[in-house]
This record gives sequence, C-alpha cells and structure tokens, in this order.
Amino acid sequence: MCVREGVHRIGTMHSDPLLLVMQNDLAKVVIDAVPSVEMVRFVSSGTEACLSALRVMRAFTGRTKIIKFEGCYHGHGDAFLVQAGSGVITLGLPDSPGVPAAVTAPTLCAPYNDLDAVKALFAAHKGEIAGVILEPVVGNSGFIVPDKAFLQGLRDITRQEGALLCFDEVMTGFRISYGGAQQRWGITPDLTTMGKVIGGGLPVGAYGGRKDIMSVVAPAGPMYQAGTLSGNPLAMTAGLHTLRILRKPGSYEHLDRVTKRLITGLLDEAHKAGHAMCGGSISGMFGFFFTEGPVKNFKDAAKSDTAKFGRFHRGMLERGVYLAPSQFEAGFTSLAHTDADVDATIAAAREVFNKL
Repeated sequence: MCVREGVHRIGTMHSDPLLLVMQNDLAKVVIDAVPSVEMVRFVSSGTEACLSALRVMRAFTGRTKIIKFEGCYHGHGDAFLVQAGSGVITLGLPDSPGVPAAVTAPTLCAPYNDLDAVKALFAAHKGEIAGVILEPVVGNSGFIVPDKAFLQGLRDITRQEGALLCFDEVMTGFRISYGGAQQRWGITPDLTTMGKVIGGGLPVGAYGGRKDIMSVVAPAGPMYQAGTLSGNPLAMTAGLHTLRILRKPGSYEHLDRVTKRLITGLLDEAHKAGHAMCGGSISGMFGFFFTEGPVKNFKDAAKSDTAKFGRFHRGMLERGVYLAPSQFEAGFTSLAHTDADVDATIAAAREVFNKL
C-alpha cells in the first residue's frame, strides 16, 4: 500500500528493495495526479481493481448493496454482471451463466444520467447502500458523456446517505486528462479504480482513495486483498515511462486536436451520405452511434442500428482501418496517431458510407 504522506509500501510479496522503490515511484505519480487518491494499491487488472474497490466499500461502510448503471461495465466480477455493457451487449448474452442470483441480488441498477432514479434507490434501501460505482464517462455502452449536474448530484447524495462514490477510471484515467474525469469535472470521488493506462498497456490496475477508507485494506486493516503479480517491475517501469510522456507539454492538446478532427470528419461524411449518426470526443476518447441521438444512457444507445455498424466495421477493416468491433465500445487515439492517419481514416469512411 502506498500513501500520499510519507509514501511507503506494506504487505508486498516482493523482497527486492529496487522493486519496492519502483512501486513507490509510480504510486507517487498516481497520487500526485489523481485528486481522490491519498493511498493506492496496485493489482493486475481493471477487473481486479473494481472487485477490490467493491470490497472496500462494503468493509468501510458495513453495508452490502451497491448501485451501478445500466450498460456500464466494471470487469467480469459476478456482482457487476448485471445490465453490464461492452461484450455482454455485443454478443447478446444474458447477465451471465454461472453467476448465482444471490451474488447479484445486492446490486441495484439505475439509468445513467438519471439522478432521480438514484435518489429513489437510496430512498427504497435506506441505510443499506455501501456505495455507487460508475464510469464517469461511459465507454462500454459506446461513448456517453455525463451531465455535470448528474456527477455532482451523485457526490451530494452519497455524502448525505453515508455511502461511498467510486469512479471507475479504467478507461478515463490519464486519458481524458492527466487527473482523469474527476479532474476534468472538478468532482472528487471517495475511491478510484484505474487500469492498463498506468502500466503503458501492460497487465496492471490500481485502486485508491481517501486514506481513512483505504486503511481498511490488510495489513493496515481487516479487509484482505493481495496478488502475487501486483506491482510487478515490468508494469511499474512501463507505467512510469508512459506517465512521464503524458506529462510533456502538448500531449493532451495533441490528443484533443487529433480526436476532434477524426470524429468531426466521420460525422460529416456520414451525414453527407445520408446516414443518421451522432457522436463526440473528449481528449483521446471518442465514439459514435448509428442513430440520430442524443445518446444520454444505454436505452438511447440501444436505438442504434447495430447491423449497419457491423457493415461499416467490415468495410473499414477491408480498407485497413480497425475500429472497436462493437457499436457499444468507445474508441481511443494515441500520441502516435497523426493527421495523415486521421485523413486516411476519414477517406476510408467516405467510401464505406457511400456503399452502405
């Protein structure tokens, strides 16, 4: 475990002092960057980070129930496979065979961007809800932007009800801004989960938050969580170098400019060819839907023409452009993408749109 004040690591499986230094170095960078994080624990994936954060919420509050949002995906943990997004939607699967009803019973769902629905759940389950977890920008029902009033409302009601607020920033962390969605909107959750971005794409995740909350994690507290490969030196080294690159002047300006050019070009070509399509971007994250829009939640996203998306995806693939293979997944640009890449993508899309 690493902590903002007097950073140190406890409960590690590694005995090499150099490895501890590497973990602490990356922890310091994460703690300095992400507003909510005072202590952080490294794990091996975003799924593991979200499962651990859920356990923390329950251990800290002594409550069992959680609220998640329709179409949001927080990894393949049993408790989260309730109205989940991403591949569950794309493949037309039920929540998932093999998940006992008793495990998902404490998981309550609400439509994204619907604060009244959240308030109703808190009223119906007074004193029973441990916390709320959400993608602060949805990437697993496609790209869906939150209303700031929705995020602020979640922050307010969780405080009022003695529950915790967790931002799943596995997609948004260090991607839509250096401090994640919480920095961009100026709303600080109690807990944050992060994923492969902090390891340069290697298998890594992390969860962190307020010191008093994270202190329940063993060995500082009674809630057990550990992992043999957590904080492994390869991922720590890749993460340090990745975040150093992102700190360079102009990094996020480049991502924002390139991504806006891409999504604007795609939307323009779609509309010229007579297709209903909407979409948008934030920094290096983007998405589009084959529907008029606007798309504010999963119900809106489900109106998309998925058959047309499938034909569009295949057409783009035939022209050398590999997009996320689902209408319900966000896309990402990187610092390696150039204006020439964007121009080539838009040109390919023009051909495909005219043939759909």
